[in-house]
Amino acid sequence: MKKWLLSPWLTVRFQILLGMVFVVAALPKIADPPGFARMVYAYKLFPDWSLFLIAIFLPWLELLAGALLTLGLWVRATTAWLAVLLLGFVMALSINLARRHPVDCGCFGTHAPPKTQQERLNDMGWILLRDLGLLLVAAQILVASRKEKLG
Repeated sequence: MKKWLLSPWLTVRFQILLGMVFVVAALPKIADPPGFARMVYAYKLFPDWSLFLIAIFLPWLELLAGALLTLGLWVRATTAWLAVLLLGFVMALSINLARRHPVDCGCFGTHAPPKTQQERLNDMGWILLRDLGLLLVAAQILVASRKEKLG
């Protein structure tokens, strides 16, 4: 099992998966910075002055890191950046879940369909699980690429 979990075959597929998730997530945010800024504002975690910077730079960071990982370039550094982003997303969602403050995550777009407060809280729980799963994917890439480097 350990050999399979650390296999280059699995690692390359996880690199492509994680990279493409971030590329796909970045594109609608790049296309609509004001909409993304509104979604970030809804989290109520960042000062107003930072919203513009987050809305402009975060999607481009996601796109660049996702593209680099998909292409297999700077795998460890890129995966580490994406893991840090995922940790930030997990923390932001967790804080808002603990507050029972529903937000639309803004993960794959800037326009969410209308939902009840309870539906959005449920969605946040599933999104949190998805992000934790993606963190496990990032961990596999980091461990397997370390093994390759040492071995």
